[in-house]
Amino acid sequence: MQCRLAITSMSLGRSHAGHSFVHKLDMAHMYGYQGIELFYEDLVGIAEELPGGDTRENQFEAASIIRRLCHDRQITIICLQPFAHYEGLVDRQEHQKRIEKLEFWFQLARVLGTDMVQIPSSFGPASEISEDMSLAVTDLQKVADMGLRQNPPIRFVYETLCFGTRYNTWEHSWDMVCAVNRPNFGLCLDTFNIAGRIYADPASPSGRTPNCDEAVRDCITRLVTTVDVDKVFYVQVVDAERLAAPLVKGHQFYSAEQTPRMSWSRNCRLFYGEKDRGAYLPIAEISRAIFHGLGFEGWVSMELFHRRMADTDAVVPKELASRGAAAFAKLVRDMKLRIDEAPSDIGRMTASL
Repeated sequence: MQCRLAITSMSLGRSHAGHSFVHKLDMAHMYGYQGIELFYEDLVGIAEELPGGDTRENQFEAASIIRRLCHDRQITIICLQPFAHYEGLVDRQEHQKRIEKLEFWFQLARVLGTDMVQIPSSFGPASEISEDMSLAVTDLQKVADMGLRQNPPIRFVYETLCFGTRYNTWEHSWDMVCAVNRPNFGLCLDTFNIAGRIYADPASPSGRTPNCDEAVRDCITRLVTTVDVDKVFYVQVVDAERLAAPLVKGHQFYSAEQTPRMSWSRNCRLFYGEKDRGAYLPIAEISRAIFHGLGFEGWVSMELFHRRMADTDAVVPKELASRGAAAFAKLVRDMKLRIDEAPSDIGRMTASL
């Protein structure tokens, strides 16, 4: 059973907080990360610093710079993400704009040397997203077919967010993958988004949904008996903190423009096993289902969104890289996995039962 340690580039501190991409990458390399999910915003940040600012030409140059930086540090670019707010748009002119954007992303992906684009489920206003799942399926089939025509082909990894407008459970993502039915279209299983929908309710005084433990048990049973592990392109493992007070109007994280789960997601995620920081989701149980029940092998990303990422403190990237690496080590221990580093293939981390 092989697992590789990765992190989302934004997880080391948001670019607008003043943390340079090079510094974040250096910290990822220092703490043993073998891959990154590259946030498009990080690429734009580098383009903005080039003469002429954020132009398409400079984005290509930024992609080339990022590829060299990652190569020098033996870090793989797993995917470019997030290609957001795409499936099921009511406004078909906006849909066409997304298609044109994707054509550009294909070119960026080739420069970056990655073959995968991540699509999160849409979380915009309900009035903008059709209730008709067949429209969403058709939209996703379209991008999958576009990807198959690329040389080399582009894969898509679909992730349902716990605050998604229409699609917000792993079952939704699996149904979508089955309906799209393309070899280059798979799913990302994210422990936070799985638990964040069925177990957690940040707007509740308890921080939990009714019958949350039963919901998790049922979820795990369905997961291991339903999902084809070959369609799981990578996994994100992350937890979140239980709030001391319900996330409702008046709470410091409350936003009238966001659902409570979305505000909670943006401010309060934690790395796996950080109980001392208030982590409380059943991430170990869900992870065990993914690694043992499904037998997943591949990239494991320590994805984080947290208010700490916005701090301008220069130590933030180092702090978060260190915490993420420690979380992965704990995950390996808790799952009773063994890590074998292959000297002949630097950058590969192997985990086996």
